[in-house]
Parts: sequence; structure tokens; C-alpha cells
Amino acid sequence: MEKISRAEVRNRAAVETLLAKPVRQIPDGGLATLRRKARECRACGLWKHATQTVFGAGADHARIMLIGEQPGMQEDIQGLPFVGPAGGLLDRALEEAQLDRSTLYLTNTVKHFKYELRGKLRLHKRANAAEQQACRMWLAAELARLQPRIVVALGAMAAQTLFGSTFSITRERGAWRRLGADTEGFATFHPSAVLRAPDEQRATMYRHLVEDLSEIRKRTSA
Repeated sequence: MEKISRAEVRNRAAVETLLAKPVRQIPDGGLATLRRKARECRACGLWKHATQTVFGAGADHARIMLIGEQPGMQEDIQGLPFVGPAGGLLDRALEEAQLDRSTLYLTNTVKHFKYELRGKLRLHKRANAAEQQACRMWLAAELARLQPRIVVALGAMAAQTLFGSTFSITRERGAWRRLGADTEGFATFHPSAVLRAPDEQRATMYRHLVEDLSEIRKRTSA
């Protein structure tokens, strides 16, 4: 059985300051153990129709965590976050911001693909509040294990998980906030929102995304 240090036990309490709503139980274990446990999660009904759990992925000791909203169809198929069209756009933005994806940890607020069928098509559907709450323990566990220095919320769902239900990407995008004694973060556009934006807005939103991500490099090199 994997041992948990006293520092990590204390950090589980500190994780509560990183999330807008409390989590009743935070699973134990390293990332590999948490990933295995999450595969068996039945806390909500999303597992019944998803192909698999899509847990976080990235550097085990990453000091920067990017949190998205929920997996899409490609993530559901491959079992990894940000590998679909939105992931491709994020990779391009990270490259322009001079951030190496291999040094980051990427995850989602919700770990299963939720969709509705239209014929044979599986169309993305937003997880409801109860489903988001059921999955929050896994995000809390990732935060507790990694103890990141910087947390970036991509999209409204992740932003409201961290900063509260009144948070607005439109009004507060890119504004740094203290999340705990050793952690700070901000929210910015989710890459999928950039892809869905009207043609006349897409370039501007993408530029803002790159600018926001560039602030991480400036912060860590200061």
C-alpha cells in the first residue's frame, strides 16, 4: 500500500482552499493509483455510456496544472485529455506561448464524456451540477498530489469550480488570483470555445488565449 506523507495529509486540507465548494472525501494515492481508482468510479451515471474514464495526464511533478471542462469524443476514445480538435488548438497556443506541454499536467473537471445521440452521432452535452460535484473529488486528489504552483482554468466550468459560480470568463479572464498559500491561478478561454466562436471573433479569442498562457512563462521565470 502506498504511504502518504504528513505533508500530503496536511495538503489535503489545503486543497479545500483551491476549490470553491468543499469535497467530502479526497481519494488517497499517487497519480497511478488515483488513475486506477477513478476507472472504477460509480459516483454518478456518466460511466455507463462512456468508453472509459479520462483521467489527467502529464508530468508527475508538474508545477503547472491546466484544468479543462470535460472530455470530448476523441478523449473518450483515446482515454487522454486534450487529444481532439481542441487539444490540437491548445498545443498550438502552448507552442506560441513557449510552454512545453510535456512539463505540464492537463486534466478535466469531469472525467467522463457526456453526450446525446443524434442518429449514430455522439454530440457533446454539458455535465450537470450533480455530475460535476460527484467528480470533484478526483480533481481535488490531483491537486493534493501535485501541489501545483500555478493552476489555469480553461473554460467556465473549470473556472467556476475554482473561483465560484459567479465567475465570468468575459469579465475576469486572465486576472490572477491567490488560491492558497503556495498556489495562484487564473481562467481563460477553453480551446473548444475558440473553435466554436464566429469567424470574426475567433482570431481575437485565440490571441487572448496565447497572451494569457504567455503570462505563465513570465510568472515562472520571474
